[in-house]
Amino acid sequence: MLGRTYDNEVCSIARSLEIVGERWSLLIIRNALFAGVTRFGDFQKRLGVATNVLTTRLDGFVEAGIMSRNSGSGGVEYHLTDKGRDLRGVLIAFTDWGDRWQAPAGRPIIYRHDDCSGEVHSSIRCDVCGGKPDAVTASKGPGMPEEKWSHRTD
Repeated sequence: MLGRTYDNEVCSIARSLEIVGERWSLLIIRNALFAGVTRFGDFQKRLGVATNVLTTRLDGFVEAGIMSRNSGSGGVEYHLTDKGRDLRGVLIAFTDWGDRWQAPAGRPIIYRHDDCSGEVHSSIRCDVCGGKPDAVTASKGPGMPEEKWSHRTD
């Protein structure tokens, strides 16, 4: 969806940004996930996004498999797929970061677990010991070509 792709990057972050990294993208998904918005007009009214931009984003989400487009008696609706609902953790992580660094008046939204009403936050944990690491190192994964890994500059 971005005007520029990251063809030289072998990176899941770069590939993800190509789909959800444009302005309005995560806010559209937020409204679908947490407010149950499904209709074009409701997205437009809630966000104030230009209709051409909204059309482009929704079409891109459908093409990427993040949303499905369904026509019914009430008109066209957009519903998140499993792939789209999997962005829940990303949005909660963004919220936690924003609450810590960008919310001087306090947290504007609190996410709660539907079953028990407890607060929900993102958390980074080690798969082996369960600890919450302060330092994390990137290592080569199975999808990284050796020639790309050996030329890293970061």
